[in-house]
Amino acid sequence: MINESALLESRSLRDSVLEQTDVLDRVKALSLLPDGMHVTTAMIATYFNVTVEAIRALVHDHRAELEVNGYRVLAGPELSDFKQLSGIQSRTRSLALFSRRAVLNVAMLLRDSEVARQVRVYLLDMEYLARTQPVENPASTDLVSLDDRIDQRITHILGRTVVPMFNALIATSSEHRHELITLRDDIQNVERRLCWHHRRISTLEGEAPTDQVRASISAMTWQAFERHVADLLRRDGCTDVAVRQARTDRGIDITARTADGRSVAAQCKNRAGRSSVPSADMQKFAGAARAVDRVDVALFVATCNFSSEAQAIADLSGVITVNRDELEAWSAGARLKALR
Repeated sequence: MINESALLESRSLRDSVLEQTDVLDRVKALSLLPDGMHVTTAMIATYFNVTVEAIRALVHDHRAELEVNGYRVLAGPELSDFKQLSGIQSRTRSLALFSRRAVLNVAMLLRDSEVARQVRVYLLDMEYLARTQPVENPASTDLVSLDDRIDQRITHILGRTVVPMFNALIATSSEHRHELITLRDDIQNVERRLCWHHRRISTLEGEAPTDQVRASISAMTWQAFERHVADLLRRDGCTDVAVRQARTDRGIDITARTADGRSVAAQCKNRAGRSSVPSADMQKFAGAARAVDRVDVALFVATCNFSSEAQAIADLSGVITVNRDELEAWSAGARLKALR
């Protein structure tokens, strides 16, 4: 099997696997700009859990290779047009953008990132299976593989391009808001069915997507977990998503707004082992979300389960709990019902 370090050293080997951009979302959810196609330097640094300076240094050393794979810097009228079309707010005179292909390219060059290392290992595992797995019925296997790739491509277009477009329209439209929300929900139903179809094929082929999601969540620090939940909120159409400072959150870690205008507050608990969320934590969050901020949607997201007392308080106060199993399903692609 090819050694992981080979990807760091060989550009030809990197070029051979650059089409496998779906591995990015399998390792960790990748947030995209509203155009559904690009990320900024800050966003890519967040994804790989490194500093912005580390990404800039890597671009300096490998700019020519990255530009071939979709890296570019916008300025002047081109930047103005992009801001207007994508709806992003930025006062900078230039903006560096990475395509998904360029993000994967960074993963194969970035040495000091555990997330990048996981992407490289995943890529090499897929390459090894492709080279060594026997083919009993080439025609049938090729057909299933082609269908699966088509399903994944359609899912990518729906989730990364069409849905964000509807979110932008919903945010700016008042007259047709209800019709747009209905259409968006129909599209997301199609996306979820295709995701289910892909997971079913993966299971039949011996993969275990749930195990991968569980392992990824288990490896997160509490800060990374909060960013992960924030990314999930954005993926499900929320805007104005902000992670609060730990010393000033009053029991609320993330604030956001749904596409139809409802305010959201989320508390995130990253608890290892089999511990459960106690009633005291739920009381604090319920008080902050309901009595102080009076938000429309209060979410308590945990990597464990909730004690019976905590769940009872949540039910009485209208807090929506997301336990370990629900979090894994949400992270794997299912849309949270409370955000629809």
